Amino acid sequence: MTSDEILLDVEERMEKAVRKLKGDLAGIRTGRANPGLVDSLRVEVYGSPTPLKQIASVGAPEPNQIVIRPYDPNTIKDIEKAILASDLGFTPQNDGRVIRLNVPPLSTEVRRKMVARVRELAEEARIALRNIRRDGNKMADQAEEAKELSEDDCKRLKEQIQELIKQYENQVNEAAKLREKEVMED
Repeated sequence: MTSDEILLDVEERMEKAVRKLKGDLAGIRTGRANPGLVDSLRVEVYGSPTPLKQIASVGAPEPNQIVIRPYDPNTIKDIEKAILASDLGFTPQNDGRVIRLNVPPLSTEVRRKMVARVRELAEEARIALRNIRRDGNKMADQAEEAKELSEDDCKRLKEQIQELIKQYENQVNEAAKLREKEVMED
């Protein structure tokens, strides 16, 4: 493998790790209603578990309410059942066409738990980035042993990988800090 191929592979994998973290953080509750809170919800419909966003549009018209509009009105009971079975802690209100979820304000204790979860997710992302760096360095060493890279090129590649990890760790830290701030404010 050339140094460019190794660097590209490492960068793509780091980008995926950060994207996954941002997706996970979107599912963490803040004091406000956010359609991301129900993104991970799977609804048993037509005989298979289907992501909610494939069978309904989800919006937050008010700061404390999420509105779910099923594309097929026959799935409204299935969506309601999935919400009740989930650990979201919401009680759905169904008027026959839409489901409304009232998002209660968070207590201080719950906010602290959410911040702890944000930090946990950020640490998992940092660990993933370090593992990717290790793999990239290993690929660089193997390329050097196979005489595909010179010793200087290998060293330069490892420095570039280190720069990448710093850049992506900063993104992880920023995303986590932003989400912590959102969770803690009223």
